[in-house]
Amino acid sequence: MGICRICGVRAITISNSVGVCAECLRRYPDKALEIARESHHRYRLSLGLPAEPPRHENGVKCRLCVNECSIPPNGIGFCGVWRNRDGVLEPVQGHDRAVVYWYLDPLPTNCVATPVCPAATGRGYPKYAVSKTVEEGYYNLAVFFAGCSLDCLFCQNWEHKEMISFKNIRLKYVRSVEELVEAAMNPRVTCVCYFGGDPAPHAVYAIKASRIIVEKAREKKVIKRICWETNGLENPSIMNVMAELSLVSGGIVKIDWKAYTPSIYQALTGVDGYKAVEVIKKNVKLVAEMGRKRPEIPLLVVSTLLVPGYVDVEEVRNIARYLASINPEIPYILLAFHPDHLMRDLPPTSSHHAEEAYKVAKEEGLTNIFIGNAWLLGPYY
Repeated sequence: MGICRICGVRAITISNSVGVCAECLRRYPDKALEIARESHHRYRLSLGLPAEPPRHENGVKCRLCVNECSIPPNGIGFCGVWRNRDGVLEPVQGHDRAVVYWYLDPLPTNCVATPVCPAATGRGYPKYAVSKTVEEGYYNLAVFFAGCSLDCLFCQNWEHKEMISFKNIRLKYVRSVEELVEAAMNPRVTCVCYFGGDPAPHAVYAIKASRIIVEKAREKKVIKRICWETNGLENPSIMNVMAELSLVSGGIVKIDWKAYTPSIYQALTGVDGYKAVEVIKKNVKLVAEMGRKRPEIPLLVVSTLLVPGYVDVEEVRNIARYLASINPEIPYILLAFHPDHLMRDLPPTSSHHAEEAYKVAKEEGLTNIFIGNAWLLGPYY
């Protein structure tokens, strides 16, 4: 049972790590965000990460994502991946290397895009899929990056911050572009999916590797779909390159849109919600329009995690309305929440919450709506 430190309301759908309810975040954003920042700052400082995206007047500017950090001399960016080394911007482990691990995930896997993925549906066969139905006996190379442009209080993969923050841990996960390409060219691998953390901080590395993988696949006449599971906060010029690699290979760009209201987005993620929502809109539109070139497989899939008490029907309605204004056929995945990281005081998503979210997304005009992680749903609130 949490309590809102502004209005005093108590409810199981208020997290003490946020400290305020959704209604107060909407009505009193400045006051509410002062409270919500506390958990973000405390946790990040314990890891040696910047409490907020750095804005040093003599720093080196990074333009990979919406945060546009100005990194101080010998300091690191918000993501923990990029540093200012003697006035030069570079990854913490140097160029052509990433803090990452990967593993073989049997297809079909529990991917956000499974309802429309060639590996599970045969879409795009034979150009982009090896089977008319399910690609049994094949694998997704799941590539997990450390570091992220967000600081989600509910992060399901929060250990990525420890991977990037502590050098003694980080060194165990340093891999070269060549190593990734070699793993991807396994004859039984048909999907290469980047996630984490988030692939954006390692975009230079991932794009370089992906270009080689796509070229080798073309030479060998094999299928290697390049997919991205990202928060959508990349600089649009980088997103354009990422999406093009997915387009030509039969892959999918999966954008996880956390919330629509800027103050709720910021309370949950720790970054400027106004800028974030605007960049997501640009990237969603960019990828959706590029996807018109390949109608047999959706290039864009958008997901939203139904965080109890915060990502409510109003958030879903506004996201769905925007998506439908671009293309009502954009697949929209509503994901059930599991309590984790700093928001373990919330229940899982209730069945009623998911049903109502599905209903309003449909009312706004979307035609391809799916509920993911449905086994987590229950009569919780």
